[in-house]
Amino acid sequence: MRRFFLTIFLLGALGALGAGAWGLWWVHRPLDLAAPNVDLSVEPGTTPRGVAEAVAAAGTRVQPQLLYAWFRFSGQDRQIRAGSYELERGVTPRTLLNMLVRGEEATRSLVLVEGWNFRQVRAALAKAEQLKPETVGEDDAALMARLGKPGVHPEGRFFPDTYTYSKGSTDFAVLQRAMRAMDKKLEAAWAARASDLPLKTSDELLILASIVEKETGQAKDRPEVAAVFVNRLRIGMPLQTDPTVIYGMGTAYEGNLRKKDLQTDTPWNTYTRGGLPPTPISMPGKAALLATIQPAQSKSLYFVSRGDGSSQFSSTLDDHNRAVNRYQRGIEPKPKNNGP
Repeated sequence: MRRFFLTIFLLGALGALGAGAWGLWWVHRPLDLAAPNVDLSVEPGTTPRGVAEAVAAAGTRVQPQLLYAWFRFSGQDRQIRAGSYELERGVTPRTLLNMLVRGEEATRSLVLVEGWNFRQVRAALAKAEQLKPETVGEDDAALMARLGKPGVHPEGRFFPDTYTYSKGSTDFAVLQRAMRAMDKKLEAAWAARASDLPLKTSDELLILASIVEKETGQAKDRPEVAAVFVNRLRIGMPLQTDPTVIYGMGTAYEGNLRKKDLQTDTPWNTYTRGGLPPTPISMPGKAALLATIQPAQSKSLYFVSRGDGSSQFSSTLDDHNRAVNRYQRGIEPKPKNNGP
């Protein structure tokens, strides 16, 4: 009898060892996925058993009971986090659990580019991968009211940056983050502005920075570009900047700015109207904001493109006209005649 019980004990021990060895092998064995990438959504409040069932339902060929047993055995079953996950070939029960416990959600990114207008922002949001189009069809006024800025024009109110988001996030949530980021950047810039700037509000700073953003070809020229517009505002000289005219034309602009366009009045035409336009014309980046609050110490009132992205700055109209002839018309200045 004693030998019988010893035999039973040994068989049980061997069975337990065998099961343990199999379990150790299984948790390190890649799961069988129905596709190269499987999307898994874990809703808040889902039980560990429900998570195991969701993994199987998402397209993973695994016994939910076995996966649930692994969750329980690990002692981490209550640490699993809700979120959107992406399972790739090679994922094992062990790496899957680590992913769920750490909350390593599948993320995508969206780049909002400096100098973009709001139409371009909305187009980028509509094309963004795995981003729920919650704002599609919503007009700008209703959208801004929902963002907490009723009656505020959306142009320039979102900070250009790279935004990462989880699969299943909404375009509205990304806009909220971009708006809050711009609010913080603008508040900090306004607090650090030069004391003699001819700007009354942070909104005026945003407007001028958006112009500086569109008019700058090379980063090194940004403070000098800002100085030109600041100097013009100080003496009441029209800004006369083409990007504002183009913005006022909207979708009518086809890539070629004509003389009649400069003469056609719109609220944003800084050739026909003095001072700043009523709204920003683009999203200014951090560098444009900084250049606008601390412009170069310069007397320049004019600038013209040299054709290589840089600008030639002038403090008098005569010098500016010579620069236009040289860089835009290809007419080299005549050498001065100093006599015999």
